[in-house]
Amino acid sequence: MLENQKIRPAQVIGPLGEPLTLESLPPSNTTRWVVRRKAEVVAAVAGGLLSVDEACARYGLSLEEFAGWQRAVDRSGMPGLRVTRIQHYRTVYERQQRY
Repeated sequence: MLENQKIRPAQVIGPLGEPLTLESLPPSNTTRWVVRRKAEVVAAVAGGLLSVDEACARYGLSLEEFAGWQRAVDRSGMPGLRVTRIQHYRTVYERQQRY
């Protein structure tokens, strides 16, 4: 019976090195998504604090939007989450793929 239950950590390490808990995550009614908040949600999912489905439901995100955040963090780290730099990082990544 216990193997069927998911064991979640009480906290995970956030993008800035601070501990993240469910209570310290951005509020569910967040409408202004700055880089730090996006990175916190991605870190919470990566650390097992939230599942992808829970994160999408909690914040009203589409799966594609969240996956885009994850790709941006994987490729470029937190700076990749900046909306004003999306085109720049996309171009850099495409150049890297060619060579």
